[in-house]
Amino acid sequence: MDIAILKRVQERNDTDASDIRRLLDSRGIRMVNVMGGAGSGKTSLLERLMLQFGRELRCGVLEGDITTDYDALRIAALGVPVAQLQTEGSCHLDAALVHRGLGVLPLSDLDIIFVENVGNLVCPAQFDIGEHIRIAVLSVMEGDDKPAKYPLMFSRATIAVLSKCDLIDHTDFDISAASRFIRTVNASAPIIETGIGLPGDAELAHWLAGRPNEDEDEIRERFATTA
Repeated sequence: MDIAILKRVQERNDTDASDIRRLLDSRGIRMVNVMGGAGSGKTSLLERLMLQFGRELRCGVLEGDITTDYDALRIAALGVPVAQLQTEGSCHLDAALVHRGLGVLPLSDLDIIFVENVGNLVCPAQFDIGEHIRIAVLSVMEGDDKPAKYPLMFSRATIAVLSKCDLIDHTDFDISAASRFIRTVNASAPIIETGIGLPGDAELAHWLAGRPNEDEDEIRERFATTA
């Protein structure tokens, strides 16, 4: 008698993610998964971070999108190694595609890799791509209630970034309300306000430069406790 064996859909992805982390750890590289809605300012944030780091950290970027290489071209213009990951319809990056992207980057010359995930607040939060740090980006243009509407994104974040805060006077965004919603699902993630000309960019760069990598057990625990 044949027995049907059913496995969790993400089991293969989780294996690939663990393999990626081991690879990066062996090379002393930290990887940061930058997630947020379309238009939340992820690429602009990365551009400013590259300038903040200067020569302090050697950066590489994997740009995820459904199609086009527009964002990758913006990063390349800064002289930063970058690879474009096109999902061709999928709403998120997976570990297998990220692993292929790492093969394009000069890993021996890098200290930190940023992965800009596909722009939405739902699917990317569900997939481990081998990162050590997760950044959830929320712009003041999107509404301060988004952490309540999309709790998984913010509950699994290592750090929450409120972006485009230089434009907040043109919105009805309430930073206190957004912070309360984030704290409802994530008690420990730092919340940093960023924007052109604001000190939050330097604060975020300093935090990332000094952040130690979580080990595999810590990352698994974070995923398990926010499932």
